[in-house]
Amino acid sequence: MSNLALSAVEVQPKVETKEGTYKIASTTLVFSTTERIELKSITREIDAFVRQTPIRDGVVQVSSLHTTAGLMLNETQGALLSDISSFFEQIIPRGVYYKHNDPLLSDCDRKNADAHLRVVVVGHSLSIPIVDGKLKLGTWQNVLLTEFDGPNNRKIHVQVMGI
Repeated sequence: MSNLALSAVEVQPKVETKEGTYKIASTTLVFSTTERIELKSITREIDAFVRQTPIRDGVVQVSSLHTTAGLMLNETQGALLSDISSFFEQIIPRGVYYKHNDPLLSDCDRKNADAHLRVVVVGHSLSIPIVDGKLKLGTWQNVLLTEFDGPNNRKIHVQVMGI
């Protein structure tokens, strides 16, 4: 048995005390999609709503109100978006048998089991920090609406919380 010395780096947290009353502001945004699979940046619309609120520091919770459209953070470079779409077709192909698409087992006539499964991978919500009244995103990060059963109108709920 070897004796490995484990070292820990102690990080002093930055603690700020801000005076104010906790506030919440929310809205539901509607986005139209035009393709069955579409990755659409909705960052500007979310940021515009955050900036309208009196909240300077806190968090924004962004939630898809659908089971076949999700949300993710990524960059919007065209080739990458194409690769992401191809990735979903590779891991969850549309043209295979799914019980959800079988009229003997399901009342769904949209044949969209692949769309439901893809959202299981992506997820339905994101939490993003707000600092000085703005979204705190990395250089290339964008909020992407991931449409897997379009064209459609999609509702995205945005709730801003903080001081």
